[in-house]
Amino acid sequence: MEKKFTSRTSWREKLEKPQEPKIVKVPPKMSRFGGDTMLIPTPLLVDELVRKVSNGQLVTVSDLRRRLAEEFSVDVTCPLTTGIFLRIAAEEDRANGRKRITPYWRVVKDDGSLNPKFPGGIESQTRYLKAEGFKVSRKTKTPRVENFEPRLVHLS
Repeated sequence: MEKKFTSRTSWREKLEKPQEPKIVKVPPKMSRFGGDTMLIPTPLLVDELVRKVSNGQLVTVSDLRRRLAEEFSVDVTCPLTTGIFLRIAAEEDRANGRKRITPYWRVVKDDGSLNPKFPGGIESQTRYLKAEGFKVSRKTKTPRVENFEPRLVHLS
């Protein structure tokens, strides 16, 4: 059963919160990500990038982060906030019943595995991916898209 997340702030308010991206020094606890400067993106920046991924294509979370880092001329993009903002974009559209929603299901982990924290969990992401012609393998603990590498898009 999916755990229902509740908040006093709507997903739309979180997505459109007026804020600017921030560039900060990489905190010591995140030094494993390398470099000196880190981008803290905004939900809208993450949403805009995901919307560029077309039907039948995939992108990894790492590629989203790499693209944002390049755009802002920093060493890395914060993995924590990128993941949170990806979920905000996904939840907002679903919560409001929009017809053209952010295609969050096209975002996979680096090994092609699915994200259980996305709306509807792995089952929903699997349904969307299968509708676009992807095959999802359940041979491992976390399901993953089979032969996903040729369908990866590298955002520029």
